[in-house]
Amino acid sequence: MSKENDDRMKTSALRFLGNRVSEGELLLIREVVASCDGLSRRELAHTVCELLGWTRRSGSLKARECTEFLEKLESEGLLALPEKRQGRAVGSRTEVPITERGEPGAPLEGTAGDLGSIELELVHGDEERRLFRELVGRYHYLGHAVPFGAHLRYLVQCSRPERKVVGCVQFSSPAWRMAARDRWIGWDDETRARNLQHIVSNSRFLILPWVHVKNLASRVLSLAVRRMAADWARHYGVEALLVETLVDPVRYRATSYRAANWIELGRTSGRGRMDRRREREGMAPKTVLVYPLASDALRRLRGC
Repeated sequence: MSKENDDRMKTSALRFLGNRVSEGELLLIREVVASCDGLSRRELAHTVCELLGWTRRSGSLKARECTEFLEKLESEGLLALPEKRQGRAVGSRTEVPITERGEPGAPLEGTAGDLGSIELELVHGDEERRLFRELVGRYHYLGHAVPFGAHLRYLVQCSRPERKVVGCVQFSSPAWRMAARDRWIGWDDETRARNLQHIVSNSRFLILPWVHVKNLASRVLSLAVRRMAADWARHYGVEALLVETLVDPVRYRATSYRAANWIELGRTSGRGRMDRRREREGMAPKTVLVYPLASDALRRLRGC
């Protein structure tokens, strides 16, 4: 087969988030990459999104997804991107600040009702971001890492005996492929690509280690998924239909998730979301749990 025919076959199968990319769109992408000398990969993705109208319902650009698409085109020999610039990689560990505010507090015991109102404060300012990074970095066994794609983070606060932070919750973009989840939904590759944006990952959940309050974790989870659903739609213009999470069965039994009515689907392969070469198969399998945010979530995720 000639290279020209090979390229034509690759082009005919190209899809961006489930939508077919036409030859005209691919030609424009190639022209942008070739003519915009000096732009970074991220800047090229922004330019392509603006020209092709690849935006979310909120109007923001799908730049992260477009960057991955451009790199896919490069891997298939359809264009040549500039070298990656140095910077903090997504998913990399971040430096954890050590401050007095993040030091362990006095033991807090009792029941969730003893803490008064439980509120989730959306992290958006520099001070809140530093505190979240410190608490998760110091007290969550996975530490703090740069979130993948879209994300929302919350500080959990109680009102009694005084207003204080008792935990942290983070939601972020879901895993691209997860066998237990995909089987449960009934997805093929095309439907998953089209509807994956309606799933959100609960990628960090922390009740501070000096807080020993009965039923607090399940109560926070119930509050968090409802709050996230509203905030996700407001920030990203996408309706979240399902929340997923992974729990290390060696460390935890996922009791709080089950008490909050999450559904266990099975175990992962243990590869991790970045192990594309399948080099870590079976090394650290996790329990997969999900929480539907709508009564017809499965039907809508299947595209029925």
